[in-house]
Amino acid sequence: MKLWVNGGLYDADAARVSVLDHGLTVGDGVFETIKAVDGRPFALDPHLDRLTRSARGLGLPDPDLDEVRRACAAVLQANPMPLGRLRITYTGGVSPLGSDRGDTGPTLVVALGETTYRPDTTAVITVPWTRNERGALTGLKTTSYAENVVALARAHERGASEALFANTVGQLCEGTGSNVFVVLDGRLHTPPLASGCLAGITRALTVEWTGAQETDLPFDVLERADEIFLTSTLRDVQAVHRLDGRELPGAPGPVTAKAMRIFAERAAQM
Repeated sequence: MKLWVNGGLYDADAARVSVLDHGLTVGDGVFETIKAVDGRPFALDPHLDRLTRSARGLGLPDPDLDEVRRACAAVLQANPMPLGRLRITYTGGVSPLGSDRGDTGPTLVVALGETTYRPDTTAVITVPWTRNERGALTGLKTTSYAENVVALARAHERGASEALFANTVGQLCEGTGSNVFVVLDGRLHTPPLASGCLAGITRALTVEWTGAQETDLPFDVLERADEIFLTSTLRDVQAVHRLDGRELPGAPGPVTAKAMRIFAERAAQM
């Protein structure tokens, strides 16, 4: 396995990032995960746009997108596989211990891992912790992911693949690494970005292609939704067949099945 670190390709066991990198010591970094099918990254431009927005939100210099593209191409060519998780990580670089950022410049790492297609349906849980829709990092895809690690571990303990959060005012927000859609009386809804959820690339495409409405939704909408599904880079559109102890028989339901079909057809044309 070869990966890109600060300007060049290295074997995985020879690649090095400083132990004083700010991404390691304080989580001062941003990242993108991109699906790669037979060496071709899906929706690369929107992901790079979001990488830049996230970096600006943290006060990092804009990433050199030409270098990022070269890095992605080099890593994909060096590691052929049918389905891959392409990961771009961009951090504050070597810095003093503490929150102050150093002046050595950012760190760029691009890596690729093999993955498999997700099943059409999955189980999810809700968790008691909240997303802060007014926080300094809201809407940014940062490497400060420990909150998600804790919630996802709880989901796995309960036989689920994802955990869903409310925000601080009790509205439905998002999963640890996914956006959530619900069907109410035959109409498709998803929380707006103002809820604090990440502006998912797959979410945006699903909204555009299905006409889903962005709606403020109470967290307990999950208890009465006719259908629920998740979207993310590696899930695409994935139906929920169990939420906590509630079974959703027949998942994927008709609205979700249509969304899955539309997404697959349109994505194949990109």
